[in-house]
Amino acid sequence: MTQRVELATVMDRLAVDELVTEYAVAVDDGDWAAYRGLFTTDGRADYRSAGGIEGDAGQVAGWLAESLALFSMRQHLIVNRRVRFGTLDHDTGDTARLQADYINPMRFAGGDGTATAPDFVCGGRYAFTLLRTGDGWRLRRVVVEEKWRRLPDGRAVAGSD
Repeated sequence: MTQRVELATVMDRLAVDELVTEYAVAVDDGDWAAYRGLFTTDGRADYRSAGGIEGDAGQVAGWLAESLALFSMRQHLIVNRRVRFGTLDHDTGDTARLQADYINPMRFAGGDGTATAPDFVCGGRYAFTLLRTGDGWRLRRVVVEEKWRRLPDGRAVAGSD
């Protein structure tokens, strides 16, 4: 690998990392316009393992907006990011796959306002498929694999593994 290719790969890794961080922030802040803007025009997301839907970014943003309105606090932590780039003519890739683990504590809305601990926590793994576009890296597909959740009464529930 030449230094130029190595530098391009580092820059791509930073851009992909930023995109995944923007994804988490958009979901946590309920910024559904920003969420949709992170995807390619044909981008899709699959939240079925977490009790959700599979569809295009607009459909999924609508479902998320409705579902997550139950929670006054959301904090999405995406960690252990593993990135693999596709290659095109021995140059840096125009496609990428990123696998990452997540933990997502949330607090139900409508409480007395004094509670600080989350009522609901879930965790699992994301599979992101990304594409370099004229506007930079965008999400082409997001698949959520929920592996576990802890309910408000403290019961742990295994995922679909």
